Amino acid sequence: MIDTGRTVAVVAREIGVGEQLRGRWMHAERARAGGGAEAPLDLDERAELERLRRENQDLRMDNEFLGKAAAFFASKQNQRSGSR
Repeated sequence: MIDTGRTVAVVAREIGVGEQLRGRWMHAERARAGGGAEAPLDLDERAELERLRRENQDLRMDNEFLGKAAAFFASKQNQRSGSR
């Protein structure tokens, strides 16, 4: 948020946490860093951040798929149990 200028709400939605929790994290980080302006990310840090964001998105999609697959197989099992 600090480096990208995005809002707490946008970042919270992207990482799947509540806005209040993300706001508290940001407040704590600013307090830890002395409350001053934070140094911008260098190229390596920015590349790592982008890699982690992509990885996070991939993991979210995998998790969503696995949840749907589990629900599908559970419904199949229930259908099989009900027909006996």
